[in-house]
Amino acid sequence: MGCRMKKVIILTGAGISAESGIKTFRDSDGLWENYPIEDVATPEGWRRNPELVLKFYNERRKQLSEVVPNDAHTALQRLEARYDVQIITQNVDNLHERAGSSKILHLHGLLTQARSSVDDSLVYDIGEKAIAMGDVCEKGSQLRPHIVWFGEMVPNIEIAARMVEKSDILVIIGTSLVVYPAAGLLNYAPKYCRKFLIDPNAPAMSHVPQMTIMKEKAGTGVPKLVDKLLNEN
Repeated sequence: MGCRMKKVIILTGAGISAESGIKTFRDSDGLWENYPIEDVATPEGWRRNPELVLKFYNERRKQLSEVVPNDAHTALQRLEARYDVQIITQNVDNLHERAGSSKILHLHGLLTQARSSVDDSLVYDIGEKAIAMGDVCEKGSQLRPHIVWFGEMVPNIEIAARMVEKSDILVIIGTSLVVYPAAGLLNYAPKYCRKFLIDPNAPAMSHVPQMTIMKEKAGTGVPKLVDKLLNEN
């Protein structure tokens, strides 16, 4: 009998997508692509001006169709040859899927999906299509972007925590580890778990056991780490 594949949990943030040309709102003082966050990424903004919110995410969806996965995304897919890889992403793009990774949990929703504004369980794949006012779910209510906005619950966070609890290796990429609840996931990693943080602005993590810091962009740091892990196993 062969031994079980080691479980690698990958937590990705905005930094990995930024290298594909997807802007992150944290780049610019509370603005996301020149829109105030509270206008386009809160339930209050949606109630105030749903047309603006739909326009904003329709533009994001169009932008997504014009970018491609980068070297970090494709390197993570290579890791599946020797490890049991689960990606947990804070990003709302589908670049991990397009790079060929097979197990991806989206904490904050997905741009290529819409959902009912009255029933969170009604989620629809829309691909690159725009959502218009008057597009409704089967219960007759307006469709909204399938995005977790500021002030909303993150329904997948408990699932993510259970995943991290079983990790042999935890790799954190392109996130400053300051946005909760996702930042708290590190606390669920077992003591024996080896941890890697890849981010040019990585904070000092000397208090975290078995943590290796790589102060590099995802596009260079991730392929290096993947090569190292593949050579070990």
